Amino acid sequence: EIIGLIAPHAGYMYSGQVAAYAYRQIKGRQYDRVIVVSPVHRAYIARAQAVVTAVEYYRTPLGDIPVDVGFLRRLAERIPLGLLRDDDEHSLEIQLPFLQVTLPSFHLVPIMMADQSLLFCQDLGQALAEAVRKEAGSTLFVASTDLSHFYHDRTARELDQTFIRYVEAYDVPGLAYAVGQGKTEACGAGPVITVMTACKLLGAREARILHYANSGDVTGDFSRVVGYAAGVILR
Repeated sequence: EIIGLIAPHAGYMYSGQVAAYAYRQIKGRQYDRVIVVSPVHRAYIARAQAVVTAVEYYRTPLGDIPVDVGFLRRLAERIPLGLLRDDDEHSLEIQLPFLQVTLPSFHLVPIMMADQSLLFCQDLGQALAEAVRKEAGSTLFVASTDLSHFYHDRTARELDQTFIRYVEAYDVPGLAYAVGQGKTEACGAGPVITVMTACKLLGAREARILHYANSGDVTGDFSRVVGYAAGVILR
């Protein structure tokens, strides 16, 4: 059973093909709720350790996606959440058309993380797992992340393979330590750790990386690349 996905969030021309490897796994499936956990890239958004939307739906050219306001309200009783009425955090929104194409309908739980410390990742992951247990219906998690940024292809692949090894070993503490020590990089390491933590508490025992590439594979410029991986979490 698929309980989680890992997907990149660069421009579609750069990472869209990689993201498709993850989203094709849920084509035709049904989830009542999708929790997308993304990093915060803009300082003005970082008003709290994690922020959520104050709106009732997200709109894309494919239609409107209702926000699970009740779930967010109940989650906020367990862990502090900042509230935004407007944002332009691309790492969350870029996942939405993929979800709209692959799922017939769902409610969205959008969470943007400013604090990616291991302690907060564990707290948020536990809070999400507890909240999901109390809700009816099925839930899918999506962790939004790119990998290393602006290294030569060879160095980038070494850094990114370290990330992949820890994910596939389902070694959350090891992944957090490797990121902290600079042995690997990911702008959304916190979302990945959070989602893996929540999924494990909900019974997940396996994570697979389905595809890896970097921006050089698209542009032909391998001197400064950004890494991308698509993955699935199973229970």
